[in-house]
Amino acid sequence: MAIFCRVRSLNHLSKCISSIRPLSLLSSSTRRFYSEQVSSGFESVGFIGLGNMGSRMANNLIKAGYRVAVHDINSNAMKKFSDMGAAMKETPLKVAEASDVVITMLPSSSHVYDVYTGPNGLLCGGELRPWLLIDSSTIDPPTSRKLSVAVSDCTLKEKKDYPKKPAMLDAPVSGGVLAAEAGTLTFMVGGSEESYLAAKSLFLAMGKNTIYCGGSGNGSAAKICNNLAMSISMIGVSESLALGQALGLSASTLTRVLNSSSGRCWSSDSYNPVPGVMEGVPSSRNYDGGFASKLMAKDLNLGATSAEEVGVRCPLTSQAQKIYTQLCKNGHETEDFSCVFRHYYSGKNES
Repeated sequence: MAIFCRVRSLNHLSKCISSIRPLSLLSSSTRRFYSEQVSSGFESVGFIGLGNMGSRMANNLIKAGYRVAVHDINSNAMKKFSDMGAAMKETPLKVAEASDVVITMLPSSSHVYDVYTGPNGLLCGGELRPWLLIDSSTIDPPTSRKLSVAVSDCTLKEKKDYPKKPAMLDAPVSGGVLAAEAGTLTFMVGGSEESYLAAKSLFLAMGKNTIYCGGSGNGSAAKICNNLAMSISMIGVSESLALGQALGLSASTLTRVLNSSSGRCWSSDSYNPVPGVMEGVPSSRNYDGGFASKLMAKDLNLGATSAEEVGVRCPLTSQAQKIYTQLCKNGHETEDFSCVFRHYYSGKNES
């Protein structure tokens, strides 16, 4: 059945579309137009967390033409953005007061919780100027869901027909520092579909793929599951290559076999852990940069805790958790997680 609505304004457009449920019943062209129209209100973007990932994401937003306000506990990181024309803000609250939407990219659940609910946090006072808050940190789903409820309990300082109340998206990313630099990240997004559609142009200013995962916390859940698989895959490839070396195979030869056979995966063909096999990956620069082993250990802890909470047996996750915890204890916490080949399996460089 066709539904017609003469659009007189953005607010009228929102009313027309919001009367139709679910949004998945809309044509792709209507959904795209709706996303473009609503997201056009995001002129001022707040960004909190200017580490390896966040600094590159914020930089791409500036390149895309957004007016950006930043906050980080590292004043030097903020100064770099000030030199690029971004506004420096002393607290998360001040970022919120200057922004139409705020994005956070922080190390852990506790950091995110503090930025949202702490003194001078985003939710301080219970009133928000931005109607949408986006967290791209990798944190546990319960924290994402708890914060989403806290956000929706706030009121908007500026009353608008759309939306009626503020909203939050959990939108962690995959691709690492290289993809953050190139603007080719993948966003896994949880929250309302309306909010996801409104924010899509923001995501595409920082990445090339966006995947709507469902309700609040589902983006965080997807990221934990993705990193769980990534860590186990890296361990498996490293184990295979180390065994191959011990059996007399060169890592380059075995890599060609893997990548032409059923063993092929991202860890073998795009992020090979053996120094000297592939250029442009952390193993080629003594495991410098990339995704730190301490972050992988953190994500595996999140995965193991989540599995325990829902009663799912995950023995490979438990083993990977032990391996990366030991790597960190042995002093390799800042090295890329592919260093498991060298420091756990004692693998050799390709000569």
